[in-house]
Amino acid sequence: MGGTIGTGLFLGSGKAIQLAGPSIIFAYFLVGIAVFFVMRALGELLLSKAGYQSFTDIAEDYLGPRAAFVTGWTYWFCWIMTAMADVIAVGVYVQYWFDIPQWVPAVICLIILLGLNLLTVKNFGELEFWFALIKVVTILVLIALGVVLLVIGFKTDAGTVTAKNIWGHGGLFPNGIQGFLLSFQMVVFAYVGVELVGVSAAETSNPEKNIPSAINKIPLRILFFYVGALVALLCINPWTGLTPAESPFVKTFSLVGIPIAAGIINFVVLTSAASACNSGMFSTSRILYNLSKNDQAPSRMAQLNKNHVPGNALLVSTLVISVGALLSKLIPGQAFGIVTTISAICFIWVWGVVLVCHIRYKRTRPELQAKSKFKAPFTPFVNYAVLVMFAAILLIMLFAEETRPALLLTPLWFILLFVLHAIRKRKGQATHAPLEQTHQ
Repeated sequence: MGGTIGTGLFLGSGKAIQLAGPSIIFAYFLVGIAVFFVMRALGELLLSKAGYQSFTDIAEDYLGPRAAFVTGWTYWFCWIMTAMADVIAVGVYVQYWFDIPQWVPAVICLIILLGLNLLTVKNFGELEFWFALIKVVTILVLIALGVVLLVIGFKTDAGTVTAKNIWGHGGLFPNGIQGFLLSFQMVVFAYVGVELVGVSAAETSNPEKNIPSAINKIPLRILFFYVGALVALLCINPWTGLTPAESPFVKTFSLVGIPIAAGIINFVVLTSAASACNSGMFSTSRILYNLSKNDQAPSRMAQLNKNHVPGNALLVSTLVISVGALLSKLIPGQAFGIVTTISAICFIWVWGVVLVCHIRYKRTRPELQAKSKFKAPFTPFVNYAVLVMFAAILLIMLFAEETRPALLLTPLWFILLFVLHAIRKRKGQATHAPLEQTHQ
């Protein structure tokens, strides 16, 4: 839960609110429901066959080795882009206290996290648990504070805390349907990582019990946290007072009249971004390690250092993530938007692959589907509906001036992967041909 709740909500929601106004609540709700159906499809697939550990396994089973290669590398790229967004956010948060270039704290953060990751993985889970707990508690405090201030009718510099703030400043759709639709890119980014719940549950001792429990509870809880936090924010602070340049959480606590609380919240969201970047470095290095173990990446990426850490994979992933710091220096105002757009597009691909695999699973293996104890509801119709929704979001990104460049650049990544797979396949055939001749 803590891995999903992060920069997309703490910082990205400011940009989304600016675009959509109060209708952002509906955008988070709709995308949350769509992601829940993706999770249900993933859960049924994971339970249908023992041994599934990742999207790559599922994609290879139902769509072939080429789809598995592209999906595996795209999932690595997803988390690279997400970690870039987090390291860019670190630079934004530090500027709350210090007037220094955005890229400086980003680089410092990467160096510290790289050193920690190279040393040991022993305390990684424990540290991430506490960081996640801080994030969750912060949102609970915000929601509780919003309820209390709403009940007592607390007055801030922006006016009285009231539910009327949600619709009293231009209505629920102050920027029209266009603004509402343009917010979906950032909303999708806010949900990235939720699919890890299903994959992680698959590795527990009792997946038949844990996968349904995790998938049914966690997405709905995240939906509650997102929608609940946004309602609290908009009741305390009219949407017109929020800007994409700062965290709406920090701004709201400042408005309540507790300056020290605002500083504390900024520290919380800073640790949240650093924690999420740390998770991104950890996960991308392990994804690259597994790609290498499956002969889909250079063999050096599978080498472990003396601390049993995939050092080469970690160094390569960190080097690519550092491009985020470079973007912070070159285009500080646009960097966050670019990487979050690319991340959202790539995650839409991964989620789409899950839905397509589930459609093929239901069509080609009805005997497995009949025995399923965790059937995804309303399939295959809901699969097609969510795929259409994802396609519509991509189309919206094409017409939006800010997201169009990233959308037009992202296909180059997929073209590169298809070309690389074709080269690997040709080399494999050339290697096997002499062996077959020798055998004959």
